[in-house]
Amino acid sequence: MKKTGKKRIMVIEDELHIAEGLKVNLVLQGYDVKICADGLTGIREWKQWNADLIVLDIMLPGIDGLSILQNIRLENERLPILILSAKGAPKDKIKGFSYGVDDYITKPFNLEEFLLRVERLLTRVSWNRNEIAENQPNNHLALQSYTFGDNHINFRKSTAQCKKGEIKLTFQEIKLLKLFIRNRGEPLTRKQLLEIGWGYARGITTRTIDNFIVRLRKYFEANPKKPVYFKSLRSIGYIFDHKTDDKE
Repeated sequence: MKKTGKKRIMVIEDELHIAEGLKVNLVLQGYDVKICADGLTGIREWKQWNADLIVLDIMLPGIDGLSILQNIRLENERLPILILSAKGAPKDKIKGFSYGVDDYITKPFNLEEFLLRVERLLTRVSWNRNEIAENQPNNHLALQSYTFGDNHINFRKSTAQCKKGEIKLTFQEIKLLKLFIRNRGEPLTRKQLLEIGWGYARGITTRTIDNFIVRLRKYFEANPKKPVYFKSLRSIGYIFDHKTDDKE
């Protein structure tokens, strides 16, 4: 979608009075604002609408805010995201920042502070845009490469070196690999894979996930029937088991 000259802010918030209040005040500051009242709409619309910044609640119907955050970060590391949530415990904030949020404000909040933080996030992105474009042509992929065993993945080129030689990876394979690598050593349920990896896209089932795992095993496992890296967890889901000090 073609942008206007105004900065676009998407507010993903199910409490209508809060969402409308934010919209009124952001519009008064000169921003173009779109409201999404549930997680499914937000995860579908963020890219189509081409937002410059997202204001994100955590407790949402459909898909929760942290799953939306992780889904976006699989594709875009640079889009500024500000969590606005009633969940203000240190563990909640730590989890948000570990998943890649840029700022975190707890409800109830001070409107002036919120507006200043929004302005600051957008200003910082504007300062960095030229430098990022020059130094990182594929700047939405902060995870550039990863090696495990005899396998090497080049995320910038969407290719991998494995037992089959060099292979071309699909967009969805790249997303799943990034999701597993960032959560290496941690179980991922089928529900998490559906929400974060696909955003509960229509027609996607747990069988689809299983088929993708079979494909990844054929690429990267020495013996796909006895996986070392992409392991099944009975009645849970899968885990990427690579306990090393490899850096992203």
